[in-house]
Amino acid sequence: MTTAPTTTTPRAPDSPSATAPTWTSPTARHLWRRARGLLLAATVLALAGVTLAALRSSEHTGSLDPRSATPYGSKALSRLLTDRGVHTTVLNTSAAARRQTGPDTTLLVPFPNSLSERQLSDIRAATRRSGRTVLLAPGPAATAALTHGIRTTGRAPVRPTPPDCDFPAARRAGDTDLGGYGYTTNAGRAESCYLSDGRANLLRLPSSAGRDTVLLGAADPLRNKHLADHGNASLSLQLLGSRPHLLWYLPTDAAPADGQERGFFDLLPRGWSWAAIQLALAAVLAAVWRARRLGPLVTEPLPVTIPAAEATEGRSRLYRKANDRGHAADALRAATRAHLAPLLGVPLTKAHLIEVLIPALVGQASGRSPLGDGPPLDEPILRELLFGPPPQDDATLLELANRLDQLEQHFTSPSDLPRPPRDKDISS
Repeated sequence: MTTAPTTTTPRAPDSPSATAPTWTSPTARHLWRRARGLLLAATVLALAGVTLAALRSSEHTGSLDPRSATPYGSKALSRLLTDRGVHTTVLNTSAAARRQTGPDTTLLVPFPNSLSERQLSDIRAATRRSGRTVLLAPGPAATAALTHGIRTTGRAPVRPTPPDCDFPAARRAGDTDLGGYGYTTNAGRAESCYLSDGRANLLRLPSSAGRDTVLLGAADPLRNKHLADHGNASLSLQLLGSRPHLLWYLPTDAAPADGQERGFFDLLPRGWSWAAIQLALAAVLAAVWRARRLGPLVTEPLPVTIPAAEATEGRSRLYRKANDRGHAADALRAATRAHLAPLLGVPLTKAHLIEVLIPALVGQASGRSPLGDGPPLDEPILRELLFGPPPQDDATLLELANRLDQLEQHFTSPSDLPRPPRDKDISS
């Protein structure tokens, strides 16, 4: 009887059947040869990603940036204004906006809610000199800081809205995607357009010397993704193209504060979908290349064979090292039951059923004790011997092994003379 090993033990060098040891664990060299292709591919991909990121680091992808072609940028509007002869200048500081404004300029402030007190002060001074000032979605605090006599109400959903006013730019544009903040005022010359629940989403405040201030409740009409919808382009061009110079105030530390909800995919750079598809295709091809080809089962010779006695001895040493007397006793009892079952006419499938094996043993007993000077065989003794509790110490385990050996001898030897017990050394 032989068992398949999980490890191998080399024979002595002087043995006639000595063979070289067989190693089943991969070495570091083997691991490197297997993984070097994947590591090289990963390195190339990482270098390509770093290179592309460095090359595209100068691209503008900010919200409402006139140089950004992303869905939330405003490059399309900037191009249309350039075609109409309007020169657009991007300003990053409020001091520059205050210095460069004049009667022939339009000042656009995309993120008034995120400005500091100093920046609001500079923009307020700039509105007094600019020909037109357009504030995109100013909240209550920004409205109070930059204008007078205007009340800001809650936000409304952005949707196509009719102009409902006499402002020429709004009437020519028609329905426009507006909503967001609503504004009300008691000023007599104010023009309230695109009403939502009686509140204006576009409010124009004219002043002396031909200057005016326009408040938009939402910035959607200026974005690339909405510019071609309804009258968004017409309204944006009329509001920002009335003067030859457009000052686009875009502070570097400003963040969108107009409440526009943007999903995760909207924040990813352009071309991410094609890159993801290419990476997925490369992963599939790599998996097909490296996958194990499944085929019919084949037999292979074992690298080495070990006698059953050596395997049993090794198993017993493991039990002793773990101090596991319970499993050791179970192994001894299971082996005895398997040996006795064929002698009693009990199938091996039922050899470990107490209600089948014990009655067969009692029926075949001769009345004398097979256990030395002990009492004759009876059902309680056999139950405890073959299905009893685990031993509590090594001495009890050794005694159990001797009694099981004597029980086997009683049913395998016809002699009336008891044979001397053979100690089963399971703890060596």
